[in-house]
Amino acid sequence: MSITNLTAIRDLATNAGLEVEYWGWRGEKEQVAPETLAAVLGALGLPASTDDEVAASAREFENRPWRRVVPSCTTVREGSDATIFVHVPHGSDVQVDALLEDGSTRRLQQVENWVDPKDLDGALIGRATFALPADLPTGWHEVVAKVGDDLSEHAPAGTLIVVPTSTPWPAERSWGLFTQLYQLRSTTSWGIGDLRDLAALTTWGAERDADFVLVNPLNANPPVSPIEPSPYLPTSRQFGDPLILTVDWAAAFVAQRTEVPVDTVELLSRLAGEAILGNRVDSIDRDAAWALKEPALRALFDLWQSANVIDDDFTEFRKEAGEPLERFGVFCAISRVHGRDARGWPTELATANGADVLEFAAAHAEDAEFYVWLQCLLEAQAKQVQSEARSAGMSIGIVHDLPVGVHAGGADAWSFGSAMARGVTVGVPADQYNQFGQNWSQPPWRPDMLAELGYAPYRDMLRAVFRNAGAVRIDHILGFFRLWWIPEGNTAKDGCFVRTDAEAMLGILALEAERAGAVVIGEDLGTVPPEARDALAERGMLGASVLWFEWSDDGVPLAPEDYRRACLATVTTHDLPPTAGFLALEHLDVRERLGLLEGSVDQARAEETETISKVVERLRRAGLVGEEPSNEDVVVALHEYLSGSAAQLFGVGVSDLAGDRRGVNQPGTADEYPNWRVPMTDAEGRLVSLEELLGSPLAARIAAASGRTE
Repeated sequence: MSITNLTAIRDLATNAGLEVEYWGWRGEKEQVAPETLAAVLGALGLPASTDDEVAASAREFENRPWRRVVPSCTTVREGSDATIFVHVPHGSDVQVDALLEDGSTRRLQQVENWVDPKDLDGALIGRATFALPADLPTGWHEVVAKVGDDLSEHAPAGTLIVVPTSTPWPAERSWGLFTQLYQLRSTTSWGIGDLRDLAALTTWGAERDADFVLVNPLNANPPVSPIEPSPYLPTSRQFGDPLILTVDWAAAFVAQRTEVPVDTVELLSRLAGEAILGNRVDSIDRDAAWALKEPALRALFDLWQSANVIDDDFTEFRKEAGEPLERFGVFCAISRVHGRDARGWPTELATANGADVLEFAAAHAEDAEFYVWLQCLLEAQAKQVQSEARSAGMSIGIVHDLPVGVHAGGADAWSFGSAMARGVTVGVPADQYNQFGQNWSQPPWRPDMLAELGYAPYRDMLRAVFRNAGAVRIDHILGFFRLWWIPEGNTAKDGCFVRTDAEAMLGILALEAERAGAVVIGEDLGTVPPEARDALAERGMLGASVLWFEWSDDGVPLAPEDYRRACLATVTTHDLPPTAGFLALEHLDVRERLGLLEGSVDQARAEETETISKVVERLRRAGLVGEEPSNEDVVVALHEYLSGSAAQLFGVGVSDLAGDRRGVNQPGTADEYPNWRVPMTDAEGRLVSLEELLGSPLAARIAAASGRTE
C-alpha cells in the first residue's frame, strides 16, 4: 500500500461510514491504521490502496446518488414529514408517484429546494425535491418516476419503506427460561435436544407462571459432516436446523396421511435405539445424531413422495418461502456432493443462479426436494410447539435468537452474492472479558448493497425468525448501529467499526415485529455506542442486562429498582459459565488453561473474587443469604434478587436449574474448548436428563424464587 495523504483516506472512510477512531475498553482513544481503512473500503467497493485510488473512490462515492433517478431505498417513520431527492437531466420534466403495497398510487408534490446541477460524465444532472405524504400507511411500497418532455421514460423504481414508531411491548412484567436446545436431552432424544423436548420445557415453565422460553439460534447447517457446532455460525439465518426435528412427531405426521409399512416402523425403532445411546455420552455429537436421524427422515420422505401427499400447510409455507427456499434445497443437495463450504465448490457452481446450478438442480431434484420437505416439516413442528406454549398459558411463548451472521461459505453467503462484503469478517474489539478481541468468521452485510436491494434479504430473514415466535432476541444488536469489520489476515484487535443505517435497520425490524405481533429484545452488551440504548428504548425494544455487568456509579452492584425497565435481565449469559461455575471462577480456570488472560491470573482472580464478594454482600444486606451461604444458596438468592428488579422481563438459565458449572462457550476459541458441544450436568458433573432436571429440588427452588410479583 502506498498512501501518503492520510487526511484523504480518513475523509473517504468517514464519509463511507467507517469510524477512523474509537474508544477502547480501557478508556483510551484508539486510531485505526490506514492499511485497515484501505482493506475495509475495498470490501465496500471503494479501492483505496493508493492516493490515486482514494481520490477516484472519493469522486465515485460523491456521484453515486446522482446516478439514480430515484433513491434505491427510502425509509421513513409513519406520520413524519420527509422528502426525497430525484435526479434527472438538467431541465427535464419529471413526475413521481408512490405505488403502495395495496396497489393504490399517491402522486408526490415537488417542493422548492434549489440545488446546483452536477456535471456527471459530461452531462448536467439536476436535483429535484419531492415531499412524501405524512399519512402514508406502514408497509413496503415503491417510488416510481417518469422523465422527459412527454414523461414517457420510466426510471428504475426505488423501494419506499414506511415503518411504525414502536414495536409490541410485553403484555406483562414476567419471567421465563433461556436455554441451549441441544442440551435438553430427554430419555427419548436422539442424542440431541429436539422440539418435543422444548415443548416439555415450556409446559413445565408455564405450570410455574413462566411466560417465555428463549432458545439458542435454531438455524440451518449443511447436511454434511462435520456439522458446525456453533448455533451462532449457521449456513442460513432464513431456514431451520433439521437436527432439532422430533422423528416420532414426523412419523405420526406422515402416518396421518399415508400408511407406514412395518419395515419402516422397524427401521425407525432400530435407529431410535441406537440414537438414544448418545444421551449417555459427555458430548453433543451432531454428526452421530444426524447419521441416524437422516435415514429415518429420508424413509418418511420416501413414503410421502410415493403416496403423492398434498398438504395444504406445506403448500402454503412453500409458497410463502418462495425462491429462497428452493435455492436452499439446491444448496444442500450440492453440499452433499461437493462439501459444506461453497467457497471450495467448482467455479461453475459458485453463482446461485448460474446455468450450471440449474442443471445440477434438475439432475438432483429429488435430493433438493428432500431438504425443502424438511423445512416444511420444521415449520409444522415449530408451529406446534409455539401453539402448545401459548395454550399452556405463556403470554409470549418461544423466543427465537437471531445470530449476528452466517458462515462465509454457507447458503446465505452463496445466495445473497453482492449483498455481503468479501475479504472481511465481523467480531468485536478487545474488552474486559476477551482481551484479544473476537473474530466470528462471518461476512457482514454491505450496508450500501442492502439499500440497493431495498433491504429485501434483511426483510426475508426477519420474517423467517419471527415466524412461530412470540419474541425475537437480536444477538449483538449493536451491529445495527455499527459493526466491527476485520480484514482477512488481521488479528481481531486490528479492525474498525463500520456504521450501518440504524434508522432503516431498526425501522424495518419494527415493521416486521409489528406484523408478527412479536416483542423485540436487543442484546446490547459490550462496547455500546452512546445513541444505541436510547434508540432501542424509543422504539419500544428491550435491551439486555446481565447482573455481573450492572454496577452503580459508586462501584456497588446495581440495586434491583435501578435496573432499566426496557430490558431482559438475567443473572448470566452463554458467554459466561452457569452461575454456580462463575461463583467458583470456572471461567478463569478455563482462560488460564487456554492462555486467554492478558495479565496476571492472580490479579484476575482477586478482581473477580472482589466482584463476587460485593454481590454476595448485597444479597446479605437484602436478607437473601446468611453469613456463610452455600454455593447453591447464593445461586437461588441471585435469582430472587433479580426477579425483583425493574426489568420488564427476567430470564432464568436452564443450566442454573441443573446446578451446572461448565460454560457452553468460551469466546475467542475454536477447538481449544468444546464450544457448543457441552451437555448439561449437575453440581457433581453427572449428566442430567431433561426429566431429571425438571424434577430436581434445585430447579423447583429457583423457579419459586424467580416468580414476579407486582
